[in-house]
Amino acid sequence: MKKDVAVLKQMIEKGETYLGIELGSTRIKAVLIDIDNEIIASGSHEWCSNHIDDIWTYSLEDIWSGLQSSFLALKTDVKNQYDTILSSTGTIGISAMMHGYMVFDKNDQQLVPYRTWRNNNTMVASSRLTELLDYPIPLRWSVAHLYHSIINNEDHVNNIDYITTLAGYIHWKLTGEKVLGVGDASGMFPIDINSKKFDEKKIRIFNEQVKNSDLSWQLQEILPEVLTAGDSGGELTVEGAKLLDPSGEFCGCIPFCPPEGDAGTGMVATNSISERTGNISAGTSVFAMIILEKELSKVYSEIDLVYTPNGKLVAMVHSNNCTTELNAWVNLFGEALDSFGCKVDESTLFGTLYAKALEGDADCGGLLSYGYHSGEHITHFEEGRPLFVRRNDSAFNLSNFIRTHLYSSIGALKLGLNILLKEEKVALDSMLGHGGLFKTEVVGQKIIADAMNTPISVMNTAGEGGAWGIALLASYRINAKELQSLDDYLDQEVFSHYEKKVAQPTPEDVIGFEKYMERYIAGLEIERAAVNNLK
Repeated sequence: MKKDVAVLKQMIEKGETYLGIELGSTRIKAVLIDIDNEIIASGSHEWCSNHIDDIWTYSLEDIWSGLQSSFLALKTDVKNQYDTILSSTGTIGISAMMHGYMVFDKNDQQLVPYRTWRNNNTMVASSRLTELLDYPIPLRWSVAHLYHSIINNEDHVNNIDYITTLAGYIHWKLTGEKVLGVGDASGMFPIDINSKKFDEKKIRIFNEQVKNSDLSWQLQEILPEVLTAGDSGGELTVEGAKLLDPSGEFCGCIPFCPPEGDAGTGMVATNSISERTGNISAGTSVFAMIILEKELSKVYSEIDLVYTPNGKLVAMVHSNNCTTELNAWVNLFGEALDSFGCKVDESTLFGTLYAKALEGDADCGGLLSYGYHSGEHITHFEEGRPLFVRRNDSAFNLSNFIRTHLYSSIGALKLGLNILLKEEKVALDSMLGHGGLFKTEVVGQKIIADAMNTPISVMNTAGEGGAWGIALLASYRINAKELQSLDDYLDQEVFSHYEKKVAQPTPEDVIGFEKYMERYIAGLEIERAAVNNLK
């Protein structure tokens, strides 16, 4: 039921709303939710990473101008809808891409450009740390970037006073607090399953390993403090308010929830934080999260072990590449239509071509593609080259062409999921999807259901993703009843009235996807040749 504008205006003016901001890889989104945890206004800013000196990065200038642009768009939406100025809110939450490397000296000056999760140049460091700590340390983890810098004798290392993630950095500048939610923290360095803090034993092992480097710091001294959902993350400072809204209209000592990573906010946004549940976030990158009932039997380099915002162990399969190449091809078809004078809006273009894929052969008719715009750790690539290839007798038509790019977008993910579902026999009762791939109804959902041979559910909130998820964590920070768990809060206060749309796998398409994966694995040498020869 549509709410009365006057009632919502009153909520906004009283500060009875909750703000969530997430910095994703292609979009910075801000959402405002009401006391019923429903989105009442939003704003966004499009951006992209830069590849400079072989490093994927975003400049601090782009970070702050993008954040301010997104927040201004939210304020404008509030003004247009409710004829009032957004000057305060009940709580605020900051979320962003996990992992990566942001380091600062004792004067709070950035020491090297931000190295994002997309950088796969830490293979040696990742491998050594995984063996040393007996724990999977993926290439993109903060500690892998830190150790990479140490073993390569980078000049800045001895001057490090603080290391954090993008969400932690934004939160620090807005509140003055050097803290991080346990979900985001678990992508920096291993977490102790009992304390929900950084693992002290593994910190001691790391410090011992680097003692000959004569560093001026110990690891525990430069890491953020770890918090869990519901903890206080500090308050908006006067300086922070000016950073967020240079106009000065937004102010006040507004409380913050702990900053979180996009994986954690995705779990919250799909109500996937209980054991035997999971979710898939599919956009520029793709990752699947399954909340575990017990620890895995051994260490797998392909599987991350991270945590929910309330501190539950999660198996995470992450692939750096998902929809970038698929989007490029769809946009190329749009350009072709434009050249013939056929104007098609983006939604219709994507919807039509995606739906066409469902008409294709179950195994894509012999076609093959790799959407590797960057490296891919699951298949052991430090670099990537987008690639499409076919035999001369393949069934080359539009349906199979789009279908192969959809399959390929989750090809590496599928290899990681096979470890969990087939080798570890991980139990899974429900799986929910969210992110850009699910905006077109049915198609992405059905493709992933066939890939996992598991029903995939999508709620009508699927396109909102992490910005809504961190807004919900901000709401939980203030509105949770005494001793009410995050699980119960989401079940009772947020998701009780949302319906799910479920896509079921079909046997012939499951078999077709498996055949495609045989071709995908066999063709990795073609991708390797492309990387080696297309410099």
